Amino acid sequence: MKKALLSILAISALYSAGPSMAIAGEVPDRIMAIVGNEVVLKSEVDERELMIHSQYPDTRKDPQLRQRLFDNLVDQKILLTKAKLDSVKVDESAIDASTTERFAAVRSGFPTLASMEARFGKPASRLKQDIRNDIREQQLVDNLRRSHARDVKVTYDEAIAYYNREQATLPLVPEQVSASQIIRFPLETASAKAAAFARISDVQARLKAGGSFASVASAMSDDPGSRQLGGDLGFVQKGELVPQFEAAAYALKAGQISAPVETRFGYHIIQLLSREDNRIHVRHILAAFDRSQRDYAGAIEQLMAARADILAGKANFAAMAEKYSDDPMSSRVGGLIRSGATGDTLFELSSLRPELQQIIARLRQPGEISIPEQITPQRGEPFIAMFMLNSRVDAHRLSPEQDFSKLEVMATEEKRRKEFDAWMSQLRKEVFVKVFPE
Repeated sequence: MKKALLSILAISALYSAGPSMAIAGEVPDRIMAIVGNEVVLKSEVDERELMIHSQYPDTRKDPQLRQRLFDNLVDQKILLTKAKLDSVKVDESAIDASTTERFAAVRSGFPTLASMEARFGKPASRLKQDIRNDIREQQLVDNLRRSHARDVKVTYDEAIAYYNREQATLPLVPEQVSASQIIRFPLETASAKAAAFARISDVQARLKAGGSFASVASAMSDDPGSRQLGGDLGFVQKGELVPQFEAAAYALKAGQISAPVETRFGYHIIQLLSREDNRIHVRHILAAFDRSQRDYAGAIEQLMAARADILAGKANFAAMAEKYSDDPMSSRVGGLIRSGATGDTLFELSSLRPELQQIIARLRQPGEISIPEQITPQRGEPFIAMFMLNSRVDAHRLSPEQDFSKLEVMATEEKRRKEFDAWMSQLRKEVFVKVFPE
């Protein structure tokens, strides 16, 4: 119990794989520790040890692994006790969604429901409840940890002190670029649009005749991702949907069904289920355009004309991106590409798809614009793309002059770890813990 706590990120990684469940056929379970009103069971340690060994076989050679897993579990129970004492809130709907997802992942690993129940020694309903309990406890702990770390900040002097202390071990920052894009999906032919409109009109007629939205979606929607869910897209943040779809959805009242809405995917019938601040819960039925009937040459010609106007000084790239780009996220900010992981406008080329890396890598001078060309991704439909290089930063050692924001984040994380360790030491003194040796 006096060993230092492993990184909280490591703890989360260890415990996110699944719930604590006894394994059928093993010796009877027993209590290894009492922590406040919580207990640590042998089955919990066994389950985590099994998962670690299955993912990382070399850990079988680590004689201290089981002890570290046990120590981490005790610390988790201490945090859980504190979270309950502090009446930490959780999002029950998010817990339900995560439970469904994780149970489906567990179920997919077995040929039959019976084989899964035999493996875990309990019925599926009990297994699902165990999963939910585990997820709920983890969210309690995570929310407590976030609330404790929320106000931890570093001053400029603290960040510089961190740099001076860790300078020799700081990582090399790879070459980074800032770029803007115009993504264009070719228009459909008139015959393809007419065929899709006929299908969506049939959908509209069935709904007006009293057909269930979910049933009609399951039978007729061309969206494979939502069709099996009755057209349900779940909650979607504002800005994540294509503009035409989003504008129509936000114009609806809860329960209301739209007229046909055209997007680059086809024609949609949309139903708004609920709205919460800047997100909406919607479902839709899609009559997709025939993708084999698209004018790629026309889309390239359109972007070539836009490129010529930019180079001639008749327009700027940002205005053309807002006018022509079909990417809903970047078109709102003049085509500027942001890192999906951090939101930064400077990013490593390796974070992009390989085909886009090659194009942007050829742009050497700021303001240089690529020739529009067709991109065929491994997943998804082909599109036409044109890029402009905004800036390029050579590879370098992390420094305050060029990377202060990154240093600030690293210094803050170190401070949070130290304060968390000190807090955990205090909690260990406050929460009753009794260990029963194996």
